[in-house]
Amino acid sequence: MSNFRFKALEIAQSRQAIPVTAPTERVGDFFGSNTFSTEVMRALLSPEAYLKVTEAISTNGQIDRAIADEVASAMKSWATAKGATHYTHWFQPLTGETAEKHDAFFDITIDGKAIEKFKGSALVQQEPDASSFPNGGLRNTFEARGYTGWDPSSPAFLMDNGAGGKTLCIPSVFISYTGEALDYKTPLLKALNALDKSATAVCQYFDRNITKVIPTLGPEQEYFVVDRALFYARPDLVLAGRTVFGHSPARGQQLDDHYFGSIPPRINAFMVDFEFEAMKLGMPVRTRHNEVAPGQFEVAPTFEEVNLAIDHNALLMDLMERVAEKHNLKVLFHEKPFAGINGSGKHNNWSMGTNTGVNLLAPSTRPKESLRFITFLVNVVKAVHDNADLLRASIASAGNEYRLGANEAPPAIVSVFLGETLTQALNDLETKSEITVNKGDNVYYKLGLNRIPSLMRDNTDRNRTSPFAFTGNKFEFRAVGSSANSASTMTILNAIVADQLNKFKTDLDARLGKGEKKELAIVDILKEYYANSKQILFEGNGYSDEWVEEAAQRGLSNLKSSPEALSVFVQPESLALFERTGVMNHAEVESRYEIELEKYIKNVQIESRVMGDLAMNHVVSTALKYQNKLAETARNLIELDMTVEAEPIKDILREISSRVLVIKKGVEAMIESRKKANNVEDTTERAKLYATEVKNHFDSIRYEVDKLEQIVDDEDWPLVKYRELLFVK
Repeated sequence: MSNFRFKALEIAQSRQAIPVTAPTERVGDFFGSNTFSTEVMRALLSPEAYLKVTEAISTNGQIDRAIADEVASAMKSWATAKGATHYTHWFQPLTGETAEKHDAFFDITIDGKAIEKFKGSALVQQEPDASSFPNGGLRNTFEARGYTGWDPSSPAFLMDNGAGGKTLCIPSVFISYTGEALDYKTPLLKALNALDKSATAVCQYFDRNITKVIPTLGPEQEYFVVDRALFYARPDLVLAGRTVFGHSPARGQQLDDHYFGSIPPRINAFMVDFEFEAMKLGMPVRTRHNEVAPGQFEVAPTFEEVNLAIDHNALLMDLMERVAEKHNLKVLFHEKPFAGINGSGKHNNWSMGTNTGVNLLAPSTRPKESLRFITFLVNVVKAVHDNADLLRASIASAGNEYRLGANEAPPAIVSVFLGETLTQALNDLETKSEITVNKGDNVYYKLGLNRIPSLMRDNTDRNRTSPFAFTGNKFEFRAVGSSANSASTMTILNAIVADQLNKFKTDLDARLGKGEKKELAIVDILKEYYANSKQILFEGNGYSDEWVEEAAQRGLSNLKSSPEALSVFVQPESLALFERTGVMNHAEVESRYEIELEKYIKNVQIESRVMGDLAMNHVVSTALKYQNKLAETARNLIELDMTVEAEPIKDILREISSRVLVIKKGVEAMIESRKKANNVEDTTERAKLYATEVKNHFDSIRYEVDKLEQIVDDEDWPLVKYRELLFVK
């Protein structure tokens, strides 16, 4: 029992759920208590300053430095009163993680006295090293200067560092010295602004009272949880975020018993603790449950404005990891940490609301509202159809490559699901020029059980295999990876819809200029749009091989590899779209393309190196030691004149030898492929080589290793097994 694996198992199995003390207040009393919210600003700022800040947030205006000084003073007083000792600009560089540099709330006077200090200039702007973050060639190593800038539309918050102090975190953008965006937030804010302008302009045809459109988002976060000791006993989890080896356990998810099952005590304690902390930070987490795969779970929030929702999701992931540590657990956000069972996604539920309280994607039976709904619905469908490859590029990553199309997630083919009722409505629009959105009468199931209240049936079923599905009053983009920053996807989605709505306005204004009646002109335009984009609609099983064939016949792309998908970013039509909408310039797009390719290369490279190390230094060496034991046993039997009895052992010896040989040759070939790829200077070509020649060795090496796991004595096997990792209680 000296095996490190068994020591980790002993630790994991001895652990109990850690009790969590619930706040004494009601949720409404402590929700957002660690955020510098509008209520806090109203209490601490002068009426003039408060009005200017809230107006700037609402209108996308600027805040002058005098007002910034007052806000900074109020922020400092509020934060230090709650125990904060430092402040930081909290931003989202293109690493995929959040970043922060902490500065203390004090300065030294000329006579050596320490005083608390936090001016508006420190609130508005800070300077991290731009050349040390991914920049895609926008900055040279010797050109270090870059700036973070306060985003007042996302409230500052207090983060407990776990060591008795708190830090005031100020959500910020991150730009280079020459002004290019080096983060996820800056292009997102521009895309949201573009959609606001274009959608508001279209809304004006239906209701002049609508002066602002706010895109909303509710990202459902899937994740796995494993014991902390077992995590550190798996070098591949530590270094690559996923298990590169591991035979499927006898019992995985085939019984469908984990989904919505009773939450294990240790996990439940972690969830409760996390939710309390999330509520204090103003994150409206509402739903928690077991997911399909063992060890997999989900948390879902209430809808928020997109920028805030994405900030909250990035903060949520960080907070989950911090709280999990307290409970001796590790949270895994990798899209496919375990082979043979479902991976994890981040389902982005997106819609658009108006300043008058209308959800633009909510069906209505009133003629004018129905026409408005169909207008926005058809334009979204056409935007996705015309830019399907760009939307696919927004979800491309090394991790998501393992998940997409793996019989648990939408395929790499982008399609749209509307449901039978809406599809029929659009068919009627095309063939009869009629718009009838039937919200449906209340339909109830007759169960024959009088004690059960009547259960209502929705007008349309759901399709969980569709990557972009309409779900009643919103679209759910299910193909986003669980580790991703949703800002990338939301930047693309909001930009393409904004661009399409601008085209619609241009087409409609041209017809109105000819004297056509508005309603008839709108219907004619929508008929044309639908006829040209309906091939993107699919109601069936997106997991099936038949759909792959049908999609090809329809002319829909199936960009399976990340390098192939990412190349869409720098195609002329994509560059033109970003420029038209003002979301990114050519240099910013091209730099992101370079960064994403480099990120892909490095992730696959790390996995390859981890796989080679574990295969040769852990698995093969263990298999050879076990082989020696068997050989000794076989020799003893032969010496006892038990040759027949020794034959099965000799068969096992031969199998071990043959599998070890395949592993050794596979690892050597993989290393040579890696060397070949590393010698290629062009990033695009190097990424393609990693996606094909390097990664192509993974499955064959894994197959042999997983077979050895079934042969080698359990007492000798060095890696924590799936059956031990996936069933935390």
